Amino acid sequence: MSTISIIGSGDMAAAIGGLAAKAGHTVEVMSCDAAKARVLAEQIGAGATTGTFGAAPAGDIVILAVPYSAVLDVVKHYGEELAGKLLVDITNPVAPDFTSFVTPEDSFGAQEIAKAAPADAEVVKAFNTQFSHVLAAGSVEGKPLDVFIAGDDALAKERVSTFIESLGLRPLDVGGLHMAQTLEALGLMMIGLAKNGAGTWDLALNVDIG
Repeated sequence: MSTISIIGSGDMAAAIGGLAAKAGHTVEVMSCDAAKARVLAEQIGAGATTGTFGAAPAGDIVILAVPYSAVLDVVKHYGEELAGKLLVDITNPVAPDFTSFVTPEDSFGAQEIAKAAPADAEVVKAFNTQFSHVLAAGSVEGKPLDVFIAGDDALAKERVSTFIESLGLRPLDVGGLHMAQTLEALGLMMIGLAKNGAGTWDLALNVDIG
């Protein structure tokens, strides 16, 4: 197993960190709020550690588990400390009223993160269509959750897929990073479904492959 660094200390950080620790990975938590990072590391257990916010992450895979409203500033703050890292973007760049996106019309969240990151960092979109409490459970009725991924580098996607599989989840590659735009729209659709048609946040997408 490997060291996984998580930037953030919210519900998604807890869900992914908990699954990673259970799978045998070493988890490093980094947050601008050091106290919250310590609390989350203690919650995750299994030897989880805390890192200094803004310092080079210990893991080669770095989960960007902060809201989209903060993620670009976070990536810019880390700067070259993220050079050569594999950045997993889990964000959904949606407006506060959940009716639109906050990204430029000709762009999307993952692309804006890639622009802000060091040139040799690889960005892979993943986990953005999962709700944290559903993800934390790891499966629905005994079936592994599907995690859609998008990215331009085949090796980076292979590494993320291997990590996802280690968590007991099923990775599904949807294509290049441009497909992250579609995944972000799917994330917004999931929110709309939870708030309207389903009437519950206890839901997840599943692909039935015959």
